[in-house]
Amino acid sequence: MELVYRVKDKPPVGKLIVAALQQLLAILAATIAVPAVIGNGMSASAALFGAGAGTLVYLLFTRFRSPVFLGSSFAFLGSMATAFAGGVSMSLGYLGLIVGAVFAGLVYVVIAIAVKFAGVGWVDKLMPPVVVGPTVAIIGLSLSGNAIGDIMKGNVTRTVTDWQFVLDDLGNKVMQNGVPLIEEVEQSVMVCSPYLALICGLVTLAVTIICSVYGKKTLKLFPFIIGIVAGYALAAILTGIGMAADVDAMKIIDFSAFRDMQWLPEFTFLTAFSGDYGANVGAYIGTIAVAYVPVAFVVFAEHIADHKNLSSIIGTDLLRDPGLSRTLLGDGVGSMVGAFFGGCPNTTYGESVGCVAITGNASVWTILATSILAMVISFFGPFVTFLASIPSCVMGGVCVALYGFIAVSGLKMIQKVDLNENRNLFVVSVILIAGVGGMTLNFGQVTITSVACALILGILVNVLCSVRKTEGTDAGDADGEAAESGESKSETETSEMTETSEAPAEEAAVSDAGNGGEAE
Repeated sequence: MELVYRVKDKPPVGKLIVAALQQLLAILAATIAVPAVIGNGMSASAALFGAGAGTLVYLLFTRFRSPVFLGSSFAFLGSMATAFAGGVSMSLGYLGLIVGAVFAGLVYVVIAIAVKFAGVGWVDKLMPPVVVGPTVAIIGLSLSGNAIGDIMKGNVTRTVTDWQFVLDDLGNKVMQNGVPLIEEVEQSVMVCSPYLALICGLVTLAVTIICSVYGKKTLKLFPFIIGIVAGYALAAILTGIGMAADVDAMKIIDFSAFRDMQWLPEFTFLTAFSGDYGANVGAYIGTIAVAYVPVAFVVFAEHIADHKNLSSIIGTDLLRDPGLSRTLLGDGVGSMVGAFFGGCPNTTYGESVGCVAITGNASVWTILATSILAMVISFFGPFVTFLASIPSCVMGGVCVALYGFIAVSGLKMIQKVDLNENRNLFVVSVILIAGVGGMTLNFGQVTITSVACALILGILVNVLCSVRKTEGTDAGDADGEAAESGESKSETETSEMTETSEAPAEEAAVSDAGNGGEAE
């Protein structure tokens, strides 16, 4: 695609800072969502610092040739929950996060060493465009539900009391004297009108589109920031009216977060190494390894798909330059560093790739500035809280475009694939249906995501169809192709002889016609 700034280009300082903030906004929601989901006192600021530090490590390993930001990985949510469940104290739980990230990172290191000796040719054979293209599309499509769900939600909630049946492990109602037991539960519900939230999200999306399509060079570079500012401003106005008129349906932004904000990041390592781990630490580490290592192999598949997608955008095969071994080392060691500071293993972010695609800014200097900005901002509690206060509907409006561009990037990869051939049609069909259908497999704490399942199925179907194609080129088919080739050659020779014999006559006719014209 046409890029405004290529990988090695350095934007002017002012534009560089704004572009870095835009990248940060694109990855912010998902990065700080992971510690929020895990809870147990995890710090969003520390996760942001860890993401910035991990990205910096990734850039160093890839020799500043791969423009993508690393953020907190959702794939390890189950593994992180296991790390906390395995400990008898909070400090042991935090240590488990670091140990688990080390195990996951070591998987990447081992694979990187194997790739260094085996090369990357096997990747192209195992995952040609007919496999990678629809898989990348699934990365975007699998996130579409999150974007649409967010675009109709605000951030203001209230706690309501409800009653529900008590269920056993099998989901059956627990009975007592023939009467089902019920219990009181508290739930948090959104108070704003989903239609007002949708309006804010659509305004954000519309402004983003207008800036990107109709804007001049500067506006084209920063459509997300302008879109988010417009959506946030509208949401703030509606929230102000709702607070003044005491109308809950208009309260979209939760400004109360500023009262309880965290001023400084609480790094994981400060707490992890201060506990008494007891005698069962060996069994606990074994449990952590089982929870993290298999997930690392799943994320490895998504790592390749993300880099294939980014390669198609910047016009350079990142699996060869700087090389898959270097991207894996950067991702693996970056995850260790991210968990050391923030507890969350990192991974390459599709939101970051989508931001590169939409803005046309593939400058690695922008990613470097983003990583530094993330680390610096993490020490300013009010600013981190302000970023976290951006309502879901506004980020949902942005993500509709981001996730859509990821999906379209994947579909562009299969433009040159001949879908009239059944073998290609089956591969693409299986990947799309498995991914869109949300196929996932759970093995204890290990979850094979829909993207990974779709990719694995696509590889297997492609191998199956390739075997059939190989059988089709046996002796009988080879003779048939040779016969067809002979007929084609014979027809070509006959055609050439005919054209040769007719040429002099045509030249003579042209000459006579020309002379006749001059005579007249």
